Amino acid sequence: MKSLTQMEARLKELEAAINETEARLPAHSVKPPVMMDLLALEDEYETLIQQIRSYKAGGSDAGFDE
Repeated sequence: MKSLTQMEARLKELEAAINETEARLPAHSVKPPVMMDLLALEDEYETLIQQIRSYKAGGSDAGFDE
């Protein structure tokens, strides 16, 4: 099971990766691979936010890796 500290560290990594990917987006003609990267990062970010909330609420079915 991942600890809260590990999840929060990953959350910061994801924030940095999202910001870096957004900076690579051109104003026009966005390349599909870059957009797919951004969407995948945002999906992981949202999932991790939900896991952290569940963890803090004491939920036992947060879907953590062991």
